[in-house]
Amino acid sequence: MEPLILDTCAIIWISSGEKVSDIALDSMKKTAAAGIFTYISPISAWELGLLVSKGRLPAKVNERVWLDRMLALPMMEYSELSPDLLIGSSYLPGVPPNDPADRIIIATARQYGLSIITRDKLILNYAKDGHVKAIAC
Repeated sequence: MEPLILDTCAIIWISSGEKVSDIALDSMKKTAAAGIFTYISPISAWELGLLVSKGRLPAKVNERVWLDRMLALPMMEYSELSPDLLIGSSYLPGVPPNDPADRIIIATARQYGLSIITRDKLILNYAKDGHVKAIAC
């Protein structure tokens, strides 16, 4: 059982009660039951703010509500976001996604041995290339 990190899209869907794959939900439940954390990158707060402020994500609730709903789940906490990790996100192997938030989440997953829960096809394809572990949600 590996610890997990949620991509920003997963945070939105899970906290909004949208349909998420059984394998992603099962992984989160098993991880929590084993006493292993699922992480949220602080960069997701930034990304949520950008999505709402630019009108790309309808603000049914305040961005903070999405994060608070997730953090209220068992064994959920923020991941570290160090300067070294941020620099490392600039030097990912292969052809990583261009999105800075995705790169930071990928770098976090690589540094701490986390599997990313996401629907982002670019991250899933990057995982297929063997550069990170991911679970489709």
